[in-house]
Amino acid sequence: MKRLVILGAGTAGTMIANSLSRRLPSGWEIEMVDPAWTHLYQPGLLFVPFGDTDPASLIKPIEGLLPESVTLTRAEVDRVDTGARQVWLDDGRAVQYDQLVIATGTRLRPDMTPGLTDAGWRETRHDFYTLAGATALRDALDRFAGGRLVVHISEMPIKCPVAPLEFAFLADDFFKKRQMRDLVDISYVTPLSGAFTKPIASEKLAGMLESRGIDVETDFMIESVEDDELVSYDERRVAFDLLVTVPVNMGAEFVGKSGLGDELDHVKVDPHTFLAVGHENVFAIGDAAALPISKAGSTAHFAVEVFVENFIEHIAGRPMAHSFDGHANCFVESGAGKALLIDFNYDTEPLPGTYPVPGFGPLQLLRETRLNHWAKLAFEKVYWHMLLPGRPLPVPNAMSMAGKARPVREETKV
Repeated sequence: MKRLVILGAGTAGTMIANSLSRRLPSGWEIEMVDPAWTHLYQPGLLFVPFGDTDPASLIKPIEGLLPESVTLTRAEVDRVDTGARQVWLDDGRAVQYDQLVIATGTRLRPDMTPGLTDAGWRETRHDFYTLAGATALRDALDRFAGGRLVVHISEMPIKCPVAPLEFAFLADDFFKKRQMRDLVDISYVTPLSGAFTKPIASEKLAGMLESRGIDVETDFMIESVEDDELVSYDERRVAFDLLVTVPVNMGAEFVGKSGLGDELDHVKVDPHTFLAVGHENVFAIGDAAALPISKAGSTAHFAVEVFVENFIEHIAGRPMAHSFDGHANCFVESGAGKALLIDFNYDTEPLPGTYPVPGFGPLQLLRETRLNHWAKLAFEKVYWHMLLPGRPLPVPNAMSMAGKARPVREETKV
């Protein structure tokens, strides 16, 4: 009997386990390793601080999301011995594998920023990428009587890179609804040179921040947090009364310990096949992989569809004929019951247009619409009932230029 071992029961790992449980030839078994008891719907965390989502509704038991044919081992991974094809667990056990998939995601490391977790952590300094952090921030926002709210990104890459922007837009809407927007100054502080990584989307999003009276501080490389101030390496200071930060994101510790990772412990892979660099039986997918694209659930979804087809070919001794193009799309909540949608890949930045049907949509790209907002909310049911079970969705995994148009810009005359 041959064994596929999947490390991580998050979005990518669960999709792979479900899909391959139906596709693997006889003579193969699947074992999944994860210390958690529950699976978290991470996109829902954005709404928790504003009281729009019950935190308990975002979690489900892992067992109910996997087929009975998958063995679930609850343990932390200590290291991977690629030479011996073994995964060593923190309790001293070793799990043998024939093929290994690393899908352990990325984790928050607030301890990497000096001073961030000192006095004030989860009081006046918060994250919202964890259930505990989002819940504590909900209570802090409920108490907030006014002052300077700073939304901050420590370092790139981060999972769901549009989420801090969404938080800033929703905070603006939140305080307007409470009729206290004039009592709150909102600042968006980023290490990027603009509001987003790609120029057309960055220009659009920057205009939205400006129209809402949200100040933007770009190229801010944080060195430390001192009292109630962010301090950059170029000695700029940004004061806050309430800080909402996205700490440094890093992969699992065992990745670096096993010699598989980059400087942030994300696994170095071929960006088209997810095969770990220098290995023939180790793959990494989802947020765990060092890919030049957003760490997002949609990326994992499109990537898994390519991976499954390639994996079946790989274990049969055939070349992997399918290539992932970096396709990702993300809804961007903008407040007042509206949202944008962006669709892009390794080579093409987000452009205006329609999705998924060219010329029809019904979703609009780089435009705020109510339908985009409702589609984002509806995605939660798609996630639990279609995405995680590995059922096909009626959208192609490769990005299409059909229905998209690059904006016409006036040439600068000299």
